[in-house]
Amino acid sequence: MTQLTRRIGGAELEVIVDDITTLGVDAIVNAANSSLLGGGGVDGAIHDAAGPELLAECRTLGRCPTGDAKITKGYRLPARHVIHAVGPVWHGGSRGEADSLRSCYRRALELSQANRLNSLAFSAISTGVYRFPADQAAKIAVHTTIEALPATPLVTHVIFCCFSETSAALHTDVLARYSSPCA
Repeated sequence: MTQLTRRIGGAELEVIVDDITTLGVDAIVNAANSSLLGGGGVDGAIHDAAGPELLAECRTLGRCPTGDAKITKGYRLPARHVIHAVGPVWHGGSRGEADSLRSCYRRALELSQANRLNSLAFSAISTGVYRFPADQAAKIAVHTTIEALPATPLVTHVIFCCFSETSAALHTDVLARYSSPCA
């Protein structure tokens, strides 16, 4: 269910509550761990839905540092690609967690631009077992995405795909309050 849709610059931004593995976008953004070999939560669900080919391709990529992202095919997913973004584990905010999370969103958008992708859906990176405070993560997700849009003009549709109504409400609140159009 769509919570909010907003046009900012040349892109439509949308907040929904849904299963990210069912979305027919150019890429879904996985909240991955640094091994890229699957795990629990969204990461495990994406690997399960994509099938064993995703794991096989991830094995060829090597590790991915926190704050970075790598792209694979989507295999059995409706999405053509998966962007694996490695978010930070929350340690109280004093270890650069916010900067690392910002970097995840920027890198995912950069990979979308580089691969000529128009639509992508973000999961709420680092807010599950990595314990990043959901309210802070929503602000970072929305603001970083909006700030990155001018440098990624091929990206015309961004979905913040939330796993709960609570997460969606946080993202919706930030997006609804955003008043400065992208330059």
